[in-house]
Amino acid sequence: MQGIIVKGIGGFYYVKINDKIYECKARGRFRHRDLSPLVGDNVLIDLDKDKGFIKEILTRTSELIRPAIANVTQAFIVFAVRQPDFNMDLLNKFLILCEINKLKVVICFNKIDLATDANLEETVSLVKSIGYEIIYLNAKAEKGIEEIKSHLEGNVTVFCGPSGVGKSTILNSILGHSAMETGAISERLKRGKHTTRHCELIEIDGGYVADSPGFSSLDIGFIKKESLQLCFPEFNKYYDECKFSTCMHYKEPACAVKKAVEAGEINNNRYNFYVKTLEEILNRREWK
Repeated sequence: MQGIIVKGIGGFYYVKINDKIYECKARGRFRHRDLSPLVGDNVLIDLDKDKGFIKEILTRTSELIRPAIANVTQAFIVFAVRQPDFNMDLLNKFLILCEINKLKVVICFNKIDLATDANLEETVSLVKSIGYEIIYLNAKAEKGIEEIKSHLEGNVTVFCGPSGVGKSTILNSILGHSAMETGAISERLKRGKHTTRHCELIEIDGGYVADSPGFSSLDIGFIKKESLQLCFPEFNKYYDECKFSTCMHYKEPACAVKKAVEAGEINNNRYNFYVKTLEEILNRREWK
């Protein structure tokens, strides 16, 4: 029988087949293949009464590491304008992970009621220059929730972003009840507490939504230098104009991307982040 893993806790996986959910364990052979089932996996299971065993994991279309979830098609990257303060470098890392997994991206700005007009305008203009869709939210007042719901049909959607920005509050508003435990911001550190305890897929409005633990650091060190530029969609239209087909948009002469940065067509902060990340990748290779 084929189903989808909608939750995983303590070595047990809950597989949805039609309208029924089966508690399953993974076969031991997955450990030998260094492969673990993930929430979102499409799997084949064997049943013994109402208990099941996962015998095969079908091919994944995408795989996120943190949050650990497979076959996501869409990501809502949630940031607060304040409390915690907006961090562009952190957003860039989330965007790189979404692009490397070929996910549709929607950027959500929550807690807009806490922002000054100048603060919000500066943050939004920076993000708009990249070209992603933006949704403005006041999740506690349920403002912007209907716009999010209009994007869910036919997708497996993940809410990602740092802790304390309101991901669980947004999901609670979508469902109309408290689906996940929510918490407050740490006053001492001004950083979010890890308020969500596990990753789970929830079926709603013709799609699946995942909620997952919040976190404030991301590892993008696995990305190859040749792949990094593909994670910056604003570079795309300039590739054919570079002098060299292998241009990395770094130190090469006659680079169309660098010219676009100088002309203000590509955001300078984004390009600087690209260069910084590329140098980190190159330096790691030199030390190996």
